Amino acid sequence: MDFDKLTIEDIHKGLIKKEFSDTELVEFFIAKIERTDKRISAFLETTKEKALEKAKEIDNLISRNQRISVLAGVPFAVKDNILIEGIKTTCASKILADYVAPYSATSIKKLEEKGAVVLGKTNLDEFAMGSSTENSAFFVTKNPCDLERVPGGSSGGSAAAVAGGMSVFALGSDTGGSIRQPASFCGVVGLKPTYGAVSRYGLVAFASSLDQIGPLTKTTKDAKIVLEAISGRDADDSTSIGVRFKEFGLNPSSIKIGVPKEYFIEGLEGGVEKKVREAIRTLEKMGAEVKEISLPHTKYALASYYLIATAEASANLARYDGIKYGFSDRDGEELLDVYFNSRSNGFGQEVKRRIMIGTYVLSAGYYDAYYLKASKVRTLIKEDFNKVFKEVDVVITPTTSTTAFKIGEKKDPLSMYLSDIFTVSANLAGLPAVSVPVGSSNNLPVGLQIIGKPFEESTILEIGGWLEKNN
Repeated sequence: MDFDKLTIEDIHKGLIKKEFSDTELVEFFIAKIERTDKRISAFLETTKEKALEKAKEIDNLISRNQRISVLAGVPFAVKDNILIEGIKTTCASKILADYVAPYSATSIKKLEEKGAVVLGKTNLDEFAMGSSTENSAFFVTKNPCDLERVPGGSSGGSAAAVAGGMSVFALGSDTGGSIRQPASFCGVVGLKPTYGAVSRYGLVAFASSLDQIGPLTKTTKDAKIVLEAISGRDADDSTSIGVRFKEFGLNPSSIKIGVPKEYFIEGLEGGVEKKVREAIRTLEKMGAEVKEISLPHTKYALASYYLIATAEASANLARYDGIKYGFSDRDGEELLDVYFNSRSNGFGQEVKRRIMIGTYVLSAGYYDAYYLKASKVRTLIKEDFNKVFKEVDVVITPTTSTTAFKIGEKKDPLSMYLSDIFTVSANLAGLPAVSVPVGSSNNLPVGLQIIGKPFEESTILEIGGWLEKNN
């Protein structure tokens, strides 16, 4: 059986009907990883023994006719900046190359309580800083759709694992598009939940006011299943919120869609625009009302994001000093030498670049000119969305301005940063956003982004599901 084609619900039904065992299922995916990942390099580490042990537990429950959750026995992969107790969490950085997590993230605990099976940890841009998964300290991940191209980033390993049929779903993190952009490049569904919908406890911090854990899946329905499992209030994360998501059941004719003119600009690939416009027309034919809207402060979003994100990163990454844990270079006579050497040799170029920018914008004399101004622009961007959401239910845009680019193509950091131009606004405003595949351009996947009102994940996922059926 082609287990790699099955959705979460398909697997659940198959296990309940005893059409296959969970051990068979997990063994299939382990073999698929061993066979396929030699070309793709999505996984940093696999957890074969742990996975097979969990599969046997699920098989025992089924053999005793005990009720199991829809996620029980479902194999999944985890971005390697999310902690799993007893397993390495490297953040794809030399500075954490041998760090073993002492506890599990809340999202992992919730999935394991449901019986989901961890297959392993996936590659990423170091400390989630990048848009191509080329910044990993260990190796470059390749796009399963074209091995000469990047899978996107920073959750490129997770997106490649799902797109390559090596995992049913995967967890990623999204600070400025790190779930949605690789989902678009690899042709899968990627959801960034509303800020606070999912606990960040156990997610290695990059930019704390922007980070959010979310799923990468084959379908929007699978994304909703995973979201409902990992969301909710958590005492260990004061920013988390208890929320119940609506059931699917919308009528297309009741939906008003806003299409912002600021997202259809010079630099948007013709093939990408064509597929996104076609998808919007499909929704219009189904009965949805479509209107052009304006989000006037969009042009400042990328600059605002990179000032805020780097500032927060410089504070969060100060803890990696070569003293408490992780890589330590003890050459030199002074304590300061340990700090300098450990951070110089432990961090990669992109991480050091962002720490330096962040430290600069927070420094005396520059705070007001950069960080404070960026925070004010962030408020204006949020107000733009608040205004348009009085007129429309969702906002639809391209996820990315291009399809997946070639490995090594974007050497200039600024051109790489521009990869996030359509995704950062949702993080700045704390809104839910999903990327869904809407066809291809030159045989490469094209993603469409749907941005919703706070905690309206069900709405954006259901609309994405309508496009899946018509794709």
